[in-house]
Amino acid sequence: MADYRTTLNLPDTPFPMRGNLPKREPGWVQDWQQRKLYQKIRKASAGRPKFVLHDGPPYANGSIHIGHALNKILKDIIVRSKTLAGYDAPYVPGWDCHGLPIEHKVEVTHGKGLPADKVRELCRAYAAEQIEGQKADFIRLGVLGDWDNPYKTMDFANEAGEIRALAKMVEAGYVFKGLKPVNWCFDCGSALAEAEVEYADKQSPQIDVAFPVGEADKLAAAFGLSTLAKPAFAVIWTTTPWTIPVNQALNMHPEFDYALVDVGDRLLVLAADLVEASLGRYKLDGSVLATAKGAAFDRIEFRHPFYDRVSPVYLADYVGLDAGTGIVHSSPAHGVDDFNAWHAYGRTNDEILTPVMGDGHYVPDLPFFGGQMIWKANPAIVAKIEEVGCLLAHQKITHSYMHCWRHKTPVIYRATAQWFVGMDRPVADGSTLRERALKGVDDTRFYPSWGQSRLHAMIANRPDWCISRQRNWGVPIPFFLHKETGELHPRTVELMDQVAQRVEQEGIEAWFKLDAAELLGDEASQYTKISDTLDVWFDSGTTHWHVLRGSHPDGHATGPRADLYLEGSDQHRGWFHSSLLTGCAIDGHPPYHALLTHGFAVDGKGHKMSKSVGNVVVPQEVSDKLGAEILRLWVASTDYSGELSISKEILDRVVEVYRRIRNTLRFLLANTADFDIEKNGVPVTQWLDIDRYALAFTRQMAKQAEADCATFEFHRVVQAMQIFCSEELGAFYLDILKDRLYTTAENSPARRAAQTTLWHITQTLVKLMAPILSFTAEEVWALIGKGEDDSVMFQTWHVLPEQADEGALIARWEIIREARADVQKQLETLRTTGAIGSALQAEVVVKAAPERLAALASLGEDLRLVLQTSSATLEAVDREDEQRVDAVASEHAKCERCWHYRPEVGSIADHPALCNRCHSNLHGDGEARSHA
Repeated sequence: MADYRTTLNLPDTPFPMRGNLPKREPGWVQDWQQRKLYQKIRKASAGRPKFVLHDGPPYANGSIHIGHALNKILKDIIVRSKTLAGYDAPYVPGWDCHGLPIEHKVEVTHGKGLPADKVRELCRAYAAEQIEGQKADFIRLGVLGDWDNPYKTMDFANEAGEIRALAKMVEAGYVFKGLKPVNWCFDCGSALAEAEVEYADKQSPQIDVAFPVGEADKLAAAFGLSTLAKPAFAVIWTTTPWTIPVNQALNMHPEFDYALVDVGDRLLVLAADLVEASLGRYKLDGSVLATAKGAAFDRIEFRHPFYDRVSPVYLADYVGLDAGTGIVHSSPAHGVDDFNAWHAYGRTNDEILTPVMGDGHYVPDLPFFGGQMIWKANPAIVAKIEEVGCLLAHQKITHSYMHCWRHKTPVIYRATAQWFVGMDRPVADGSTLRERALKGVDDTRFYPSWGQSRLHAMIANRPDWCISRQRNWGVPIPFFLHKETGELHPRTVELMDQVAQRVEQEGIEAWFKLDAAELLGDEASQYTKISDTLDVWFDSGTTHWHVLRGSHPDGHATGPRADLYLEGSDQHRGWFHSSLLTGCAIDGHPPYHALLTHGFAVDGKGHKMSKSVGNVVVPQEVSDKLGAEILRLWVASTDYSGELSISKEILDRVVEVYRRIRNTLRFLLANTADFDIEKNGVPVTQWLDIDRYALAFTRQMAKQAEADCATFEFHRVVQAMQIFCSEELGAFYLDILKDRLYTTAENSPARRAAQTTLWHITQTLVKLMAPILSFTAEEVWALIGKGEDDSVMFQTWHVLPEQADEGALIARWEIIREARADVQKQLETLRTTGAIGSALQAEVVVKAAPERLAALASLGEDLRLVLQTSSATLEAVDREDEQRVDAVASEHAKCERCWHYRPEVGSIADHPALCNRCHSNLHGDGEARSHA
């Protein structure tokens, strides 16, 4: 018997079934680095429209975690997709290098008490070391960028640029010195940015304190009474007894009803709505004698429980009725609302009491509690209140409270003299920073859209920005203050530029070792050189000023506005926020046209990852076990607008998706191995009907995928590719095409038309997947590109051949596919009964109503090839509910070459094992095909 297998056009490709990604990816990464792929992409993209994603710098401390991997991969996918969409899309990675965490790490490693200049030296070295480790891990993930020339906030030029950005804001009038409550960490010994504060449960004492009335006649009049028969007290509720020594006022809401309650030996003033709950806490019975609106108590004086001073009532809208007594004890030094209410009544900063020092202790001369740590003083303060007869209730409460994100210790609001950027200070054109920033938010595109309202609310409600810190490792605020007046030197902006020039040459160390006389001459004795440093968010928030404007050595300057900033959703209050404020202050608009935020990575059950719980997914381990390609596919396939779940089970499912795509690629490559588009390509007008349909549905998929890439919805792209590979190609077109590819003559028009279609499909698929499956795309391109120095990233989206009236073509083939599905269902029934083995063993009669009949009849003799049966006959019926498929096992012999069961098998004298088709393809002119 002849071996007809050797007569088939069997697929062949060096593209392996298994990617073996963990072992092969490092080699590809090394190759990309050695041949400077990123730089060659820049050269290939030169002259195109620019698209700039400005990198939000990760912090130079510790190994990268899954959140870092998610962020950098998503950025890489976007940059690659924009490159393929026809843009010049550079990517300059960056690092945030200053700040407390690095300083704290140096302190832990080398001990406290080091000279400040030594601390800065060690911090700079530590940050540089951390950057190298993180850089290697990012590169391993397949992230392309200018890794040889990243920007670092500790680069001398960037440190100088930051000082110049501050000078611009000083010159515009945004920067001022003031006493305001700021987040303060005793362990840091410094003010904290909002983003450096996190919330955790804390147990605190909860107390109700009675403040005796100082103006009984005014209080009686407020309640419409002629006199008060008993001693009267306003009652406050607080969880911070340590602030009682600092109390300076009582705040009441002007529109709330307040009650005068007789409890036997005294009268209590309480919010009317909270009388019952309050008396329950005090275990007292009482009766309401009178009520009045809060506005009636304006400026009435009460007395401090144990100090000889008054606590006047100041009206404030922030007072609530959700807990407590409806009266808030006010310490302007330790609460933003308290501070604002204080100033609303014309009181000044000079009048604010500030007995709490930076280390958390009271000043030594504070009566009763001098020198005590505030947390430890709580019991003594409660005892003192009880001693004077003003304690009504005392218990413990567990509540959410502010903590330092680095030390995990409680922080407080503390009024200190700091430098601020004013949100509501009018500048030369009459606008305020808040107004500019709110307009900037309105003019920015957000992905997802809900980010706009979130950032808008943050800007609308935020206080002035405290930009000063009391740290060693940070960019200095290079100010000289007059020793007597405390005013800035009149030439401050000019002096700042001179400092920036020095910093550009020597780094921030130039300021700290500077002798004031070098710049001020004889005036030096009149001025103090301050030692404050800038908030680390000012560092990254001003990178648009120096990085985007062109100080970066690779020359990728694009001006003061990037196309996109992309970070985690927490950056609405971090980098997005600080960049918005500095951009609007300096340029009048945000430094970005669009903002994209992604959620956080959580485990498979939606829980936050924790080493103690053991649910942490380490990106380096995933790369070593499954390949970075799987991480990239996980990032792309997950809707990043919410939390991104990851676990072993989820990654296993991602691996299956990858295998499906890889197997499809292997089929495409294997069946076009002997095809050259220049030599063997067939015009679309000569394609078979099913090829033109494949072109149509490929165009549909590609157009939608390109549109989804443009709006950064990559999970839709992955879903489309998955469906395309498994259903459109694997379960339909490629399955039908095998017969033509394998059995027709090697150079027959039918086979070459099929290969031309597959070539276009391959080009389309590989380019669409290249931003996501970057390693695999380059692996494929090494086989189909123009030599070893070629890259898929030199390309743009594939342009498919045009053809007329694809809508009608798609509509007709959808009807055919519906009928094919009915046939397959019927064949499955036969297969389960054992009547047939394969679909080719069956013969079918398709009874079809007019619309289906016309569509199926259009295929002519090729109908059986589309249905993948050995015989297919059509019969007309009138109605759709009469449509059916009758299928039986063929009684004919099987062709040994194509495996179809045909009546002529056995009747061809010289080749009894062949059907007529195969005989013609081997020994005649070849079969004629027009549809499939």
